[in-house]
Amino acid sequence: MPDMRVILVANPKGGSGKTTLSTNLAAFLAARGERVAMLDLDRQKSATHWLAMRDMALPDIELLREGHKGEGDWLVIDSPAGLHGKNLERALKLSHKVVVPIAPSLFDIRASQEFLSALHAEKAVRKGHAYVAVVGMRVDPRTRAGVTLEQFMAQQDLPVLAYLRNTQHYVNAAFEGKSLFDLPHHVAERDIEQWQGLIDWLDR
Repeated sequence: MPDMRVILVANPKGGSGKTTLSTNLAAFLAARGERVAMLDLDRQKSATHWLAMRDMALPDIELLREGHKGEGDWLVIDSPAGLHGKNLERALKLSHKVVVPIAPSLFDIRASQEFLSALHAEKAVRKGHAYVAVVGMRVDPRTRAGVTLEQFMAQQDLPVLAYLRNTQHYVNAAFEGKSLFDLPHHVAERDIEQWQGLIDWLDR
């Protein structure tokens, strides 16, 4: 069986939107009929709680325990805050794609800048084993923070896959162990459109 393709969702700053991005990524792939597992390395175990609330009737996502080998098409890793050094190096060795969510605040942008520099220095990224891209989270392009984030992203030598707007759809869906991709299409249609660049990049 071919190895699972691994997506690492990483940003050392807490509150950057890693779990929102991870759970929605996993649910999108599962809704498409792929066999998906999640590895929850975050101390708060939010993705684990989300999976525990998920209705059996929804597309299945397996919770993978650390140290176990998963079977399936995709593994989505929700990484802990503060990921760096040897732990980052180990995670990158496993990963094919690295998605860095960045929230629109000065502190998030600063922390992300340092993290993106650290990523570029890692051997797996330099040698092209892991491809890195960024996603703007909770972005309102009309605000100063939104404009600042877009300017910061434009300076990065990385693909910007999506700007995901600040909406309660993510929050409300998560309360029920759901994602955008489990909601009725007419409810989430506008938000799902914003994912298209990210989806295209995953399939490349």
